[in-house]
Order: sequence, then C-alpha cells, then structure tokens
Amino acid sequence: MNLFERYLTLWVFLCILCGIVLGQWAPGAFQVLGRLEVEQINLPVAVLIWLMIIPMLLKIDLHALRGVAQHWRGVGVTLFVNWGVKPFSMALLAWLFIGHWFRPWLPGDQIDSYIAGLILLAAAPCTAMVFVWSNLSEGEPHFTLSQVALNDVIMVFAFAPIVGLLLGLASITVPWDTLLLSVVLYIVVPLVIANVVRTRLLGREAGKEQLARLIHRLQPVSLLALLTTLVLLFGFQGEQIMAQPLVILLLAVPILIQVFFNSGLAYLLNRQVRSPHCIAGPSALIGASNFFELAVATAIALFGFESGAALATVVGVLIEVPAMLVAVKVVNATRGWYEQRDGVVPHTVCCPTEQRQGTYD
Repeated sequence: MNLFERYLTLWVFLCILCGIVLGQWAPGAFQVLGRLEVEQINLPVAVLIWLMIIPMLLKIDLHALRGVAQHWRGVGVTLFVNWGVKPFSMALLAWLFIGHWFRPWLPGDQIDSYIAGLILLAAAPCTAMVFVWSNLSEGEPHFTLSQVALNDVIMVFAFAPIVGLLLGLASITVPWDTLLLSVVLYIVVPLVIANVVRTRLLGREAGKEQLARLIHRLQPVSLLALLTTLVLLFGFQGEQIMAQPLVILLLAVPILIQVFFNSGLAYLLNRQVRSPHCIAGPSALIGASNFFELAVATAIALFGFESGAALATVVGVLIEVPAMLVAVKVVNATRGWYEQRDGVVPHTVCCPTEQRQGTYD
C-alpha cells in the first residue's frame, strides 16, 4: 500500500473541507457543473465514476461469472440484507430519530418529508460505487459484478412496492428514465469498455503482464477520481451545509447507524454461513451503500426539489463515502478474526494475488 492509499481517509477529509470551501467561494462554477444533468444524473460525476470503476472492471473475466454460483451463500445473505432488512431498518431508525427523538430540533412541517427521504435512500442498493469498495477490501470482483447485476434486476420490480408500502402511498412515481439510464451509464457502458480493453490486451503476446501493469497504473487514477467526486459533491451542497448544519448533522445520524448496522449484519451472517472473506467483504459493503442517484431523483419527483425528502437523500450522498471507507477499514482489519472460523476458505484461496491483478488463465 503506497502513501496515497495509506492515508486515504485523511485525503477524504481534506477533500470534504475543500469542497465546502470552494462551494462557498465559487458557487457559480459549481452551479454550472451541477446543471450538466440528464434525467437527474450529473454528467461530470458520471465520468468520474467511470474513472473509478473501469480499473476494477478490467479485472473481471466475463466467462468466469459462471463460477459465482459456488458463492450462493454470500448471494443469499446480500439479498436478504438488501431487500429484507435494509429498507425496514431505515424506516424504523427514521421514525425513532427523526420522528421522535430529534423532532424538537427539526422544522415541524418537514418531519414526514425527512423520513420519506431516508426511506427512499435505503430502498435501493448501490450500483457503481460498490466496485470501489469491493476493490479496497480486496473482494472477489466476479461476485461483486454478479450481485450488482442481480440487484439491478430486482430493483426494477421491488423498488416501487417497497417504497409504497413504507411510505403508505397507494402508488408512487418512479423515475424509470433515471433508473434505467443509471444502470446503462454506470454498469453496462464501463463494463463494455473494460471488457474490450481487456480482450485486446490479452490477445497480445505477454498480454497478461500488460493488463496487470495497466491496472496498477490506473489505480491512482481511480482513487483520484474518488476524491474529485467528493470535492464536487460537497461543493454542490456547500451552501446547504453552511445554511442548515444542525439539520444535516441530525439526518446523518440514522444514515450512519444503518450503514454500520447493515454492513455488520451482512458481514456476521456471511461468517456464520462460512462464506470466504473475499465474498463477505463486498457482501457487507453492498448491503450498506445506497443508489443515491435513484433516491435523489425519486425524492424530487415525489416531493419537490426544495423538500426535506430531497435534502435527506442528498445528506446520504455526502456521508456515504466517508462512512463506507470506515466500513472498509473494519472489514480489512478483521480478516484474521473472520478466517479463524472453521470452514472458512482463506483469502489467498478465494481471491489470490494474480486474480486481483487481473491475470486470469
């Protein structure tokens, strides 16, 4: 691990501060960047996400996806946490913290809207950013891709009913354009690009070594894109952060709790069923992160741009990266303890070094 990666948390903190300061100092520039949207998807952020995840996708051999079936226990745990626990645990936390304990410090006319935003945030599991978290925890990349694809399919059918049930609405307006465009933009297109590059490199003499070198060279680009994304996100919302710091702090509490609760639950359940650590890591991180583009777009469509629901989903965007980095650190730090359980396949067997470097046979 190089100096840049070792102190990634420090760089994240500095980028958050930088984003807030720049958002106050040059709000016009961030407003221009913020308006570069298609169906509520910010195009500069989309490009940065490409730079983040394409190096991870280069490691994936699409033919090897057939072997993911052997990790059916990890798939089952992830699906249970994503769809059977996460939306309902967030609803409970939102009702407790926002609806009751924090009510005296929040605008009374926005309480229900804040709760709705938090539910929307938790009702859809993350897509693209999961590849970043999986890579940082040295997770099995094929499992991550297959799990993301499966969640995308389920989301098309389950998002509206779950949100409708928890919000008590007879019907909701789901921004399908945003959902489908996000899947294409964040998953399909970068996966095609990565697979074309990978195939061409492996078709050359010494192609495996060239692929490994390319992935190694792109790793700093991926992390730099992550940090630049933070600057943009906090720059976009710098004025709101400074105008409503207490509201944002209070909304962050249930979001943080649900991140650590769901990631911890998925991690422990995977250990209980003896999934390898390289499966348990991404499983825990997929269960904790959120598809914030869909949540923000749905909140705006249902409640309006200036609503408490929209603000709550934006708070989820702002704190997800720091929270997920903490979750990654915990997953990595506890690998030794995790693999002490009888029957757990060691990490070197599940996800060997040559696989993480993209050198497949």
